[in-house]
Amino acid sequence: MTTISTTDMQPRAEPAPPGASNASAEPGRNCPLCPRLVDYRLSVRAREPGWFNAPVPSFGSSDAALLIVGLAPGVQGANRTGRPFTGDYAGDLLYATLLKYGFAAGHYQARPDDGLSLVDCRISNAVRCVPPQNKPLPVEINTCRAFLGATLAAMPRLRAIVALGRVAHESTVKALGLRASAAPFAHGAVHQAGSVHLYDSYHCSRYNTNTRVLTPEMFESVFAQVREDLGRR
Repeated sequence: MTTISTTDMQPRAEPAPPGASNASAEPGRNCPLCPRLVDYRLSVRAREPGWFNAPVPSFGSSDAALLIVGLAPGVQGANRTGRPFTGDYAGDLLYATLLKYGFAAGHYQARPDDGLSLVDCRISNAVRCVPPQNKPLPVEINTCRAFLGATLAAMPRLRAIVALGRVAHESTVKALGLRASAAPFAHGAVHQAGSVHLYDSYHCSRYNTNTRVLTPEMFESVFAQVREDLGRR
């Protein structure tokens, strides 16, 4: 991997939007900020009342050195279980990789009570509510970025961010204060914002792995680099 962009800027705090908890800067259960996502959330609640069906909070300690940023909850994954990347294929690959490189402990069994814990690692999403067809609109990504910015600002030991996919990368770049042109997305690229390094990976979705856009070896190489770099810092 090669660092292809550098800036002295540090992650900046963004004001928490209405509906956020002041303590955690997480959206409230009935966050009203994105009308289309609210309508979809309510429709899924009516159909599946036993599911989580709310903005999915970050998983892991705010004191972690590594933050992983995904796109958004999957309707039958995190939207159902209430834990990022839990209950769908993307979680199978992500958590297996985190366990392999020491960023998680326990056993992943695709449910939030499986006892899995994260080690010096936190997981969040660029958009906290499930979007129809897994495709948030630009206005929804922009609106939810305040929560991402607040998450960054609340992590005093943050040294590494892994962005899963282009949308997560672009939203994180903006939250970090990097210029988009100076930090283009590319699998395996590394960008620097002050003391924080941003690592890019293709998203670990079933589509990407089935089409071999992303192989397990490619995915693991990103986390191997993160583990090596954190060990040197």
